[in-house]
Amino acid sequence: MPLPILRAIGLSDGEAKVYQALLDLGPAPAGRIHEKAGMERRNVYDILSKLIEKGLVAYVEENGRKAYSLGHPNRLLGYLDERGQELARLRKKAEKEMPSLLERFSARRPEINAQAYRGKDGIKAVWDDMLNHKEILWIGSGRYVPKKMPHFFAAWNRRRVKLGIKWRNLLRHELRGKTRLFAHEQARFLPPEFSASPAVIAIYGEKVVNFLLGEDYFAFVVESRELAESYRRYHKYLWEKIAAK
Repeated sequence: MPLPILRAIGLSDGEAKVYQALLDLGPAPAGRIHEKAGMERRNVYDILSKLIEKGLVAYVEENGRKAYSLGHPNRLLGYLDERGQELARLRKKAEKEMPSLLERFSARRPEINAQAYRGKDGIKAVWDDMLNHKEILWIGSGRYVPKKMPHFFAAWNRRRVKLGIKWRNLLRHELRGKTRLFAHEQARFLPPEFSASPAVIAIYGEKVVNFLLGEDYFAFVVESRELAESYRRYHKYLWEKIAAK
């Protein structure tokens, strides 16, 4: 199995397998590499070319045959730095194009829009979208994302606090006395009847999100001004009812 760090720095599965094969074999011809990596020979040649372009692999040619070898492992750090610089350039370019993209996106957006997201990456996409709004209302929060995706949440929450985005959180009753409030957060606790399943509702902007955060990760987002206002009234009613007790 390829080292996890190889995928983490951005190598493809094939590139990671070839790198790992060379790490195990030392200098070797393509034939031995494809056997070790368990890949088709023609794919190995393409991948070796890409790794050479990235400066991670080199070769020598003797008697008409090429033998491939790894560059110094420190090159991985250099590649990571270059990738970071390239991502920074791409971000600046995307930011420059964003007004035009948003204009075209809004012009073709239906009055009611619904989207479904699955998996952790889907949940992250929805949470990132929340950062475009100044307030997020929650119903039934169980601190699922902070518990299940702590590294993502920590970085995300720093961004939220920096942007001054407020939370008004109707937490599950079992968290009473067991959780601390985050910056810019107000919270009250729901009755036990609201704790039947790991389902959570978020309201922000003109969007309402139903999250399911049990064994599967699922988010259903509906964008509708009328629906969002209705859920805001629902949230307000519960907030005031709880305060009255």
